[in-house]
Amino acid sequence: MKVKRFFAQSMAEALKQVSHEMGPDAVILSNRRVDGGVEIVTALDYDENMARQRLGDKAVDATNGSRLAEMQADQHRQLEAELNRSRSRIREVREKRAGGGTPQADAVDAADFSSLLSDAKAESQADAGAGGYADELASMRAEISSLRDLVSGRTAPAQPSEPGCNPVQQRLAERLQEFGLGADLSGSLARRHRTGRLEDGWKQSLKMLATGVRTGREDWLEAGGIYALVGPTGSGKTTTIGKLAARYVLEHGADSLALVTTDRYRVAAHEQLFVFGRILNVPVRVVDESHTLDDILGELSDRHLVLIDTAGLTSADRGYQEQLADLARCDHNIRTHLVVSATSQPRIMKSVWHCYKMADLAGCIITKIDEALTLGEALGFVMETSLAVAWYTDGQKIPEDLHRASAVPLVRLGVERLRTVQGAEAIAEGA
Repeated sequence: MKVKRFFAQSMAEALKQVSHEMGPDAVILSNRRVDGGVEIVTALDYDENMARQRLGDKAVDATNGSRLAEMQADQHRQLEAELNRSRSRIREVREKRAGGGTPQADAVDAADFSSLLSDAKAESQADAGAGGYADELASMRAEISSLRDLVSGRTAPAQPSEPGCNPVQQRLAERLQEFGLGADLSGSLARRHRTGRLEDGWKQSLKMLATGVRTGREDWLEAGGIYALVGPTGSGKTTTIGKLAARYVLEHGADSLALVTTDRYRVAAHEQLFVFGRILNVPVRVVDESHTLDDILGELSDRHLVLIDTAGLTSADRGYQEQLADLARCDHNIRTHLVVSATSQPRIMKSVWHCYKMADLAGCIITKIDEALTLGEALGFVMETSLAVAWYTDGQKIPEDLHRASAVPLVRLGVERLRTVQGAEAIAEGA
């Protein structure tokens, strides 16, 4: 619900302002004469039941809708007064700093910050009842934070507070980092939001993120072909192949599918893949000294879909160069995809990408989304590397927890995960 107050010399002029800025759906909560004219408090998307919930115990005294609306308007006026008071105090501190305040004045200012922060916290709680002030509160908190740094002699973090960033942009950058994006990408997205409300900037940034996240257009199971999964040990390559294979068998049968593994470097490395093969009645072939990858793929040329599992090697492991060379020099058209765990740190994701990008990566698969606290790390990674996301997995169930990737649902999932984390933190703070 959006609440706004209008002033004008006459009721007709005030109503004209309401119509122009709020539209025909605005509800008038209250109107009264004030010095210099009239005041109207209006709301969009007004819901009487929601208003009673927000007012809490105070709503008991409201026996009719008009009284309830008036109480909502009163709460709006009180919150606006608190915001103006805090803005004035922030302005005073800034002016004192700009005028070269004495150390004693700085000490007083620093002491005032705890009061300012308490005000902001109280107003944030009141905002849950009044609505419409999230952006102003975010701006205030950003200003208070920057003032605290000035008084204590610290400089603010480079990205959110670099020249040209206004308080809303700073708070937006902070929220994007809470989402899981890196400081550079968060700052870049926040700076594109030149003017307006924090929530508008948040939505705009999520849209830009969804636009920047590429996804695979092709359904492997329908299109067929040869696909190799590469990535570090534990990223979920073999399990993902099992999910893909199970989904394919359910939809198309087992006769046109084959599994291949190039992992000849670890003892019992093939066991899980062979288990999938036995359960699904699908052949599993192993690349070794006697059977090259080209030879095996030639024998499987009649298969509609071939999935290749690989060893989870790094550049320091024996066989790393050999495995990549096998994929690169193969005469068959192999579309290699990097498997990345959503639980990995961004630096690890980038390191893995550097290890495998010479394999001519066609895209990636994001695994273990259900285990990640936030998804911004993985989404930021694919945005920065321009890897197209073909699939993602969010659990151990085969094949239910395998999904075709789509940018908007992935970003929406990231927002839901952020809300879950924030809700858990709020509960922990209140305990």
